[in-house]
Amino acid sequence: MKANKDFDLEIKPMAQTTDLYSNNPLIHRDRRLGLSSSEWVRSFSCVELKPLIVCRGPIRMEAMTVYEEMGISHYGILLSEKDSIVYPNALSPELRKLTDNNRVHRVPDYTGASKEERVERIGQIIQIAKDNGYDSIFAGYGFMAEDDEFVAAIEKAGLKFIGPCSATQRGAGKKDEAKRTALTVNVSVTPGIDNVTARTLIKKHPSREALVAVVKAEGLKVDKKVLDNKKLSLEELADKILMASYEKGLDLFSIEELCQQVKTECAEMFKNYPGSRIRLKAIGGGGGKGQRILGASLLTKKNPSAADIEKAAANAPGLVREVLGEVKATGVGDNKNVLIELNIEQTRHNEIQLLGNGDWCIALGGRDCSLQMHEQKLLEISVTQEGLAHEIDQAKKAGLKAQVKALESDLKVLKRMEEESERFGKAVGLDSASTFECIVDRDRHYFMEVNTRIQVEHRVTELVYSLKFTNPKDKNDFFVVESLVEAMALLALHKERLPRPERIARFGAGAEARLNATDCSLSPSAGGVIRYWSTPIEGEIRDDQGICIPNPDTGLFMRYTLAGAYDSNIALLLTKGEDRLDSYNHLAKVLRSTVLRGTNLATNLEFHYGLVNWFLGQNVMAKPTTRFVVPYLTLVGKLKEEANKLDVVFAFLAMKKHFAKLYAGDPEVAKSVSEILDRKGTLLTRPMEVLLKDPHLLAGWLSINKKNFKLEKGKLVWLRNPLVVLEETYEYLNMSFDPARPSAEVIWSHDNELLQNALQFYADLREKFGLAKEDYAKLNDMLGKDKPQGGFDKETWEKIQAAHQGYEIGNELFGILFLIADRTEFFDFRVEDDLEVTIPGYLTDPDLQAAMKKVLVPPPATKADEIVTPGGGMYYAQEAPGLPAFVKEGEHFEKGQPLFILEVMKMFNKVPAPFSGTVDKILIDGTEGIIVQKGQPIFKVTPDEKFVEVDPKELEKMKRETTGKYLEAIL
Repeated sequence: MKANKDFDLEIKPMAQTTDLYSNNPLIHRDRRLGLSSSEWVRSFSCVELKPLIVCRGPIRMEAMTVYEEMGISHYGILLSEKDSIVYPNALSPELRKLTDNNRVHRVPDYTGASKEERVERIGQIIQIAKDNGYDSIFAGYGFMAEDDEFVAAIEKAGLKFIGPCSATQRGAGKKDEAKRTALTVNVSVTPGIDNVTARTLIKKHPSREALVAVVKAEGLKVDKKVLDNKKLSLEELADKILMASYEKGLDLFSIEELCQQVKTECAEMFKNYPGSRIRLKAIGGGGGKGQRILGASLLTKKNPSAADIEKAAANAPGLVREVLGEVKATGVGDNKNVLIELNIEQTRHNEIQLLGNGDWCIALGGRDCSLQMHEQKLLEISVTQEGLAHEIDQAKKAGLKAQVKALESDLKVLKRMEEESERFGKAVGLDSASTFECIVDRDRHYFMEVNTRIQVEHRVTELVYSLKFTNPKDKNDFFVVESLVEAMALLALHKERLPRPERIARFGAGAEARLNATDCSLSPSAGGVIRYWSTPIEGEIRDDQGICIPNPDTGLFMRYTLAGAYDSNIALLLTKGEDRLDSYNHLAKVLRSTVLRGTNLATNLEFHYGLVNWFLGQNVMAKPTTRFVVPYLTLVGKLKEEANKLDVVFAFLAMKKHFAKLYAGDPEVAKSVSEILDRKGTLLTRPMEVLLKDPHLLAGWLSINKKNFKLEKGKLVWLRNPLVVLEETYEYLNMSFDPARPSAEVIWSHDNELLQNALQFYADLREKFGLAKEDYAKLNDMLGKDKPQGGFDKETWEKIQAAHQGYEIGNELFGILFLIADRTEFFDFRVEDDLEVTIPGYLTDPDLQAAMKKVLVPPPATKADEIVTPGGGMYYAQEAPGLPAFVKEGEHFEKGQPLFILEVMKMFNKVPAPFSGTVDKILIDGTEGIIVQKGQPIFKVTPDEKFVEVDPKELEKMKRETTGKYLEAIL
């Protein structure tokens, strides 16, 4: 923080230490306003605040750090025992920093498994705060952050909630209420139904008299003026009655009745919006929980029949039970409302960061969160008016008219979203940090929901904007806040006194990659152990909840078990830059430099590296939709499928034989060529094998190298010197020569010597001929001339040509990688001039997507008579409590039929049958809440068809035949 009129507290960077955060520009600031020479600034000191932190993950560590920098010494943290119950060695890494046991408080779980447990937990947390002298509670972006009952209980207990108040939580946090508020203040909303519970109640009690009778029969507390108000519609009256039933803890209809009403409403929407899908959202969901999409079978049907609609709507009841179960809203008296919305297919997910004090509300730019899967965000980037204006100016200078038009449209949409978000924030009395979320469809946008909490990706906004709070009586008296966590603490303590701040531009762009415990197909993979994590590079911002804090006694890395009881996030990796391209380049460097090792450890690190480089190779200003990631993964799966057919070593040996045959007439030349190829063997094959082994790395590499080759009549032609590309490939793979690193991780010294000699040879020639590094084709053409060039004599020219031939021979092998792109039509998935992303239609085929998922992550090894778990997690045999199991012993099942549910990192995943068969025996004792490990047998079965394993020798033969066909195109 910078403070006061003379900047007497303008902070210089703190001394570099071995601390994880020494390279983090967002922290290590002196935020102690009480030290300012300005009386007005000092009045906003927060040292007396005593917060209890009741969230987990990176935000808990961030809050601890920021509070300490603000001079807040009396804070505590809440730990859930669920992490260590699921995985015994999953101790909270924050405890390496907070060693005072008196400030660490434990509960079985943050929210409890039922409504009764949740109420009990709320009381327990409040009592912990009171018993330990805390005056406030911070819930971050955790489970309790958007719980209006929790916040109301905190307020009633005389404590402060560091976040939006309960009134704002009710008005904006519940998706149905927020949508109604949006409509009243002229905010664009998605078409749909926000009161299906009211309609369900009316279906059961279809008149005003019948509804009033329910109130009397159940003894509900509903204001008589409401009951007598004839101006209220039946649906409005039903809503009021339902609110009273929640207060009393009553259900006025069954879940089955609700499911049938949702089915009816969905069928009607399918009729009104032919060819569209419907999104079902539990009003208490968030972070991807409690959402399902219905109607995939109708997407291609412009005029669906009544039978088509009935069949699609028939799936609604099951999905309703899923979303309610996922947000734990199945208890008696729970608000079970579900939004039924038109699913905008070609949509981007944009959100606006908001901050308010109940009187003023300010928008802090946007974030594009479209790159997500299963509603879980993966890569988030800043979207600001300043940033878009800069990109428009650059595109105009480059003469990119279509790009200019697309960016100007984005700028207009952003301005409208910011205006609407501030209007909405004021309408609900926003008095802390929140996020106004929208879906963007080209030049239109629709309000989606408000997250009444700080977001996981809030640091992206902190990178591009800071807040300047100025004394209303003296414009030279001010302080600057660069942390939203700090701003929330200031608002909790000094809400009404804080003047509306001015947003100050910081860096041109920011980006965040969520490092998650997921496998190559982005499926959750919990329970791995991190044993080593490379230190952050300069400028890297790594929020990892303290995993990288070294042992204070030895300075060594301490292993950490990823619990995964709640979510898959390991860390947040952020970068900033002058513009988006700069931030993407820096993010690529961070991802490339990150080395993460462990036992049974799977992360999305390589996915992020490939994805970031895909955009660098295409256009970082591209407009991907929320449907981008799954087709992209499918394409990556096709790369893997094709790469699996190749044998690099066989290809190299076959190439040697080709050249031996070619020069068979001159034994001396043939011997020389053989020796040269032997020297180049590992130089060429080692990086190729790495790329072929990991399709995400290959996808990124192909993207940034797509302009380095072309195909002419089926033959590969290099447009750049392949040795330059080879050097860049070693750098791309983080394998550049470094004598301090293990030789297995870098280019070998003799290979590096050969490569550097070759590069120097061409550099000297370019200098002699006055050519640029990009003039490879021209240089190659000159070296092919019999007549000496550049003033060289004939003898020297022949030696130069011989050296050129020696350096270039065999490099053809590297071209196999480009042929994989051609065979898989990799470059058909592209960014157009108007920044829209073209996704080939075949990549959206569900069967192909499922098949490529298995290619990316082959199923666990299993016997032909077993069904095993695809991963670790919590096993459930039925869809919801009280419902029958998916299958029973002796029953026949069809391929694709759900067999059980696996809860992994707060998401419920139905596991389909990989083949048809009969259940002989169920091997799990119990139906729900059972922890299982990856590959654990669940059923003994008799398959309908016998599995035939492919002979390894036949596989090897097939690989050699395919490799031979590739060689024909490069030799």
